[in-house]
Amino acid sequence: MSSTLTITPPARIALVTGAGSGIGKACALALLQAGWTVVFSGRRADTLVSAIAESGVAADRAWAATTDVTDADAVAGLFDQIRQRHGRLDLLFNNAGIFTAGVPIDELPVDAWRSAVDTNLTGAFLCTREAFRLMKAQDPRGGRIINNGSISAHTPRPNSVAYTATKHAMSGLTKSCALDGRAFDIAVGQIDIGNAATDMTTAMARGMAQADGSVRSEARMDVRHVADTVVHMASLPLSANVLFTTILATGMPFVGRG
Repeated sequence: MSSTLTITPPARIALVTGAGSGIGKACALALLQAGWTVVFSGRRADTLVSAIAESGVAADRAWAATTDVTDADAVAGLFDQIRQRHGRLDLLFNNAGIFTAGVPIDELPVDAWRSAVDTNLTGAFLCTREAFRLMKAQDPRGGRIINNGSISAHTPRPNSVAYTATKHAMSGLTKSCALDGRAFDIAVGQIDIGNAATDMTTAMARGMAQADGSVRSEARMDVRHVADTVVHMASLPLSANVLFTTILATGMPFVGRG
């Protein structure tokens, strides 16, 4: 009687920033469901622990790493932990980000501008830099990085100069790193999201300022659709890459915005 040898594939390791709530939480949970081992990163330990508890997976498949992505030393420390625990990283989802108050540029405090740049852009740069270092050195070499862009990477909302500028810059970061990553089997892509239903977008249902000066309620979509798209992008072989993709609520005014 012959026996069949079952070979368990090695765990795929993912890091999701801003994983305690919203899009980051939804994507981290979806990656767990798809069989990934996931590092939940964010500023608040309580939300990270709560998100992991909600997943119901074994403790060795998910762990929380409290990290401020604007702090270069903290980011380096996070990647050191990943290297020590797992020896590699297969996916980085640069999701951490903040909105700024909707005010005209001449009323925007410099501190608010810097906060947006530090979190939305510099945070992604710092994590990508460390991911490149790890992915280039690990064996097998390579990995995937997905950046959370935005509809605002294409078209702004009124009075959103800081957020819009950082998201346009994110597209440049994606393109540059996709080019530079080729030689090292690192695939870099971006998902641009419009009106996913999370706590951060509840105001959209109540009414958002439009370019014509009106205020109108906007359609939103289930955040699960974003998570499914991220899981699909992550599941591709490194020989294929979704460089840019846009997923949005069908009824939102993006196409006719402006």
